Amino acid sequence: MDDSVFNYDESKVPDYTLPDPLVFEDGSPVVDAGAWLVRRRPEILALFEEHVYGRAPAEPVTVSVDSTSLVAGALDGLATRKEITLRLAGASSHLDINILVYLPQARKGAVPLFIGLNFAGNHTIHADPGITVPTSWVPNTLQLGIEDHRATPASRGAASSRWAVEAILRRGYGLATIYCGDIDPDFDDGFNNGVHGLFARDDAHGDAWGTISGWAWGLSRALDYLEQDDSIDASRVAVMGHSRLGKTALWAGATDPRFALVISNDSGCGGAALSRREFGETVKRINTVFPHWFCTNFRAYNDRVATLPVDQHQLIALVAPRPVYIASAADDLWADPRGEFLAAVAASPVYRLMGMQNLLGREMPAVETPIHTRVAYHVRSGGHNVTSYDWEQYLNFADRWL
Repeated sequence: MDDSVFNYDESKVPDYTLPDPLVFEDGSPVVDAGAWLVRRRPEILALFEEHVYGRAPAEPVTVSVDSTSLVAGALDGLATRKEITLRLAGASSHLDINILVYLPQARKGAVPLFIGLNFAGNHTIHADPGITVPTSWVPNTLQLGIEDHRATPASRGAASSRWAVEAILRRGYGLATIYCGDIDPDFDDGFNNGVHGLFARDDAHGDAWGTISGWAWGLSRALDYLEQDDSIDASRVAVMGHSRLGKTALWAGATDPRFALVISNDSGCGGAALSRREFGETVKRINTVFPHWFCTNFRAYNDRVATLPVDQHQLIALVAPRPVYIASAADDLWADPRGEFLAAVAASPVYRLMGMQNLLGREMPAVETPIHTRVAYHVRSGGHNVTSYDWEQYLNFADRWL
C-alpha cells in the first residue's frame, strides 16, 4: 500500500473530540472510584468488545498441563529453563500451547515475572539450543528465506535482540513467552484454526472475537497455569507486547485484572494510539490489511472513525489503577508516537479519580527522557522495534511498581 496516502503531518490531523472516560453513556458524570469500577469501567469494556476486539466466548474450557520439562543451570548457570505444554480442551477439540519460562537460578522464593507473546516461535527469542522448535505454522519473516512456514533450528535466536533475557534474569525477574501462532495463527483463515476452533462461531454477530482477542484470551490461560506454579509470584506478573502484540497486551490487561502491570511497546493503531487522529496507520487501513485482528463491527468505522463510541485512551484507562507503560519510537510515525502519548495523557484522569497523583503532563517528553509515573511513557530514538533501552525502562518501572 502506498504510504503517500497516509498522513504524517500534524497540521493535517483532523479536529476531534474524545469520548470522556468519566462520563456515563447517559451523560451523567462519574464522581468517584466506586462508580468507575462498578459501572463505568464495565460500560467501556463492553463497548470495546462490541465495536473493536469482539467478545470472547463464555463457554468454559479445561486447562491442563500435558507435559513439562525443567533444566537447571541453563544460560551458563544463570537460569532454570522450563517448557510447559498446556492443553486447552473444548467441547469437541483441543489446542496445545507451549510456554517457555526462564527463572533466575539464584532465586529465593517465588519471583515476579514478565509474560509476552512472540512472533515466530519460542526458539527465536534466544540462541539457547535447549529451546524446543515449534511444529505449528510460523510466518516466514524470520525464517531466513524458508518458505514452507515451518520453523527450523536455523531461526534459533533470530529475535533475540528483542528479548533482554539475561538482563531480566539478573534483575530478579522471570520471563515467560508463547509463540502467538500457538494460540491463533496470524492470517485470515476464517477463524477455523487456533483458539477459535475450540468454540462454535456465529459470524452473523459482528462482535465475534478476532485474533487479538484470541491472543489476549490465551495469555489469560497461561496466567491460569502460572498461578499454580510455586516458583512464580502470580500476583506480580507484568504483561508486555510489541506492535500487534502490544495491542494484545493492552487488551489482555483490560480484560484480566490479574495482570499486575501492563506494557505496550509501539502498539499504534488499535493499541495505544488515538484512532481519531488518523495519523500514520488508520482504522480503515488496519481493517483492510488485517481483517482477522478485530471484530467485523470495527469495519463500520473505516470511513467514520469520529463516530466510534470509544477511543484508545479509554483502553489504557481500563487498566487503572494498575501501572501501565506506553512506549513509542521517534521514527515509528506509522504507530503515531504523539497519538500514543496523548492517549496516555487522556487516560490519566481515571487514575487521578482513583487517588493517583503526579501523573503525566500535557507536554510530550523529549526523546529518551522517560516518565515513570503510574501511567508511564517514553519515546526513544529509532524505529519500530524493542531494544535494550526499552527493556531497561520496563525493568526500572517494574522495580518501582511491582
